[in-house]
Amino acid sequence: MNSIIRALGILLVGTAFQLFASENKKIEDLFKSGQAKVEKGDLDGALDDYNHAIELDPKDARAYGNRGIVKEDKGDHVGAVADYNKAIELDPKDAIAYGNRGVSKQATGDMTGAISDYSRAIELNPTDWMNYNNLGIARAVKGDFDGALEDYNHAIELKPTYAKVYYSRGKAKQIKGDQNAAIADFNRAIELDPKDADAYDDRGISKALIKDPDGATADFNRSIELNPKVANPYFNRGRVKQLKNDFDGAIADFNRTIELDPKHAATYYYRGFAKRSKGDLKGAEADFNNATQLDPKFTAPANSTATPKP
Repeated sequence: MNSIIRALGILLVGTAFQLFASENKKIEDLFKSGQAKVEKGDLDGALDDYNHAIELDPKDARAYGNRGIVKEDKGDHVGAVADYNKAIELDPKDAIAYGNRGVSKQATGDMTGAISDYSRAIELNPTDWMNYNNLGIARAVKGDFDGALEDYNHAIELKPTYAKVYYSRGKAKQIKGDQNAAIADFNRAIELDPKDADAYDDRGISKALIKDPDGATADFNRSIELNPKVANPYFNRGRVKQLKNDFDGAIADFNRTIELDPKHAATYYYRGFAKRSKGDLKGAEADFNNATQLDPKFTAPANSTATPKP
């Protein structure tokens, strides 16, 4: 009897091992299939694959992490966070899951939670430049520009060829008022990615602030060439034209800004000044009223044609 039990035991152990190996292969195949579908843009198909993988092994942290990525790509940030929570529960040292959860939290506006996750990801893997970059962005959103600059510096040390981190660092320097340093970072961003329309636009802003209107206009022109469907470069170019008393040119740019972004309150406000300078008092009044309705900080000015400075 004991021999039979022992034999049955050996048989069951062997069968269990064979089944485990077989299911592992199925799971790995599902991972490969899911990744291939993600690369092809078939997010629903990828989601099905990772769902199936989780059914086969509900304790595989990778499956939840991968499914979270797919949900994030589909815009389901809350669902992605739930999957990353489970992945971290199963593998508390999964730096990637913390970093990805930070991205999803940031997308929902939870900057404090995002900062916490990026920081934990960095503790677990201090060589991943992406987490420093993302941490810097989250800190900048919360107004901690000094902290953001430290993070961008770390990211650049680890990945000196990534254009966007120079752009982000330039933005932080621009907001802190160091326009020359900001321009240097925008220059580097453009060297690495000559088609970065945002870098041209922001470099133009910094040039305008150091009284280089021609350089600013050239940058706004290039930004518009690269991405003519974005409103801000038209607005910024219009402001430079307005400050140079080219009111017709400014109004044309402001008109285009409003076509692309009808709720751009500042554009109505400054177009009001341009119209008033040309003697169109009724049009100016309408623009000032629209600006105030969209954003109460743009209150109708006293009767003056003087244009507010940048």
